[in-house]
Amino acid sequence: MTILRSLLFVLWMYGSMMIVGFAVIWLLLMPRSWTRAVYRFWLWLIFGGLKIICGQSYEVRGREHLPDGGALIASRHESMMETQAFWQILDDPAIILKKELAWLPVFGWFAVKLENIVVDRGAAAKALRKMLRDARQRAEAGRQILIFPEGTRMKPGQFEPMKPGVAGLYGAMNVPCVPVALDSGDYWAGKGIIRRPGKAVIQFLEPIAPGLSRDDFMKLLQSRIETGTRALRANRT
Repeated sequence: MTILRSLLFVLWMYGSMMIVGFAVIWLLLMPRSWTRAVYRFWLWLIFGGLKIICGQSYEVRGREHLPDGGALIASRHESMMETQAFWQILDDPAIILKKELAWLPVFGWFAVKLENIVVDRGAAAKALRKMLRDARQRAEAGRQILIFPEGTRMKPGQFEPMKPGVAGLYGAMNVPCVPVALDSGDYWAGKGIIRRPGKAVIQFLEPIAPGLSRDDFMKLLQSRIETGTRALRANRT
């Protein structure tokens, strides 16, 4: 039954994306605020379908740790769920995305229109400079910069060293960095179609103030995300 429900949801998610996306493709010529409103509507359809079809939802904790205005959000990454959920949770995030995602039909077009930050990971130093420049511009406009510092989706219980890009952002932006722990991988498979019933948790942790050295920042960020993520699973009721 889980497989059948999961398959039905995947059809719902991608089918609605195509229908909504192509129906309002003209929005790509309109102001970004119009596109953002339609994108949030699509997310409402997606997460509504997820709850009805698969019995899955998410809970947000630690909102009090989110500062006003520009900030750096560094999140654990286990599934596609959080990639979409942050557009519901945060007011106007700018998400660091790999270039390949910008090439996807519909999703990629709207991701670029929403002025997320597209990174060519094969361009090394040049890509890093562009990412820092774009991030500063978005933060100065009051947007929150979201990065998944592990660089790819992690399996539940898997932890790898953070990629250096997050340290570059932290040093260049001079804003607080809010770590995020989550356990979405227990419900939304990182690979494959399985969507299990239950409530995932996305938890904002205590911010890291600007001004730390690169090494101290990376150690503290790694520790907080790993400790927070392990605690979510250990304390699950």
